[in-house]
Amino acid sequence: MPERVTTFSAGPTGGLPQGWKPMVIFKNKKRTDYNLVKEEDRTVLHALSSSASSGLMQQVSIDPQHRPWLRWQWKIGSLGEQIAQAQDLMEDTPARIILGFDGDKGELSFSEQILFETAKIITGHDFPYATLMYEWHGKEPAGTVRQSKRSSRIRSLVVESGSGTVGKWRDFERNIVEDFERAYGEKPGRLIGVGIITDSDYTGETVETWYGDIRLLSQNK
Repeated sequence: MPERVTTFSAGPTGGLPQGWKPMVIFKNKKRTDYNLVKEEDRTVLHALSSSASSGLMQQVSIDPQHRPWLRWQWKIGSLGEQIAQAQDLMEDTPARIILGFDGDKGELSFSEQILFETAKIITGHDFPYATLMYEWHGKEPAGTVRQSKRSSRIRSLVVESGSGTVGKWRDFERNIVEDFERAYGEKPGRLIGVGIITDSDYTGETVETWYGDIRLLSQNK
């Protein structure tokens, strides 16, 4: 597995970034449209969701202790009127970065193990031991940690709130080790997947977002 995340800016326009694959959770739902485009003289990833739900994911193998600093950019271009209400149920979002971490699933509760096995049957792929997501939220303030209603092994950290920055490029930098420990109360295992998701299947609305490069770095400089 690669030890670095493939950058969007390095790829040609018109397709998916090298090494990134569709992440389909619900096979019966329409997929979000992802493709590399030119934006302000650079290549970025454009996501357009019209009543759709799917993401993109790249498998990696990164020690978060050695590269704890996550940097990325996104620009939210449009929001649906109902999206903030949908997020109360951990549903639709215009912008979300997803990190999957390895760990010993045998240490999880029986109900969680059953949930993982069921999810694998439905989706066709394994879920990581723990998932940490960075997301835009319509109402919750930045810094809020949220737990999925479906699984205690999926948690999110709000990094941006409200519609005040719609249409503007936003820069983010997070220490994923510190954030994981805050969200889960334990140290993270190896980072095995990096992904994004823009979806609007719950509300049936149309949203779009542009994503800049996602990088894991050893220093915050």
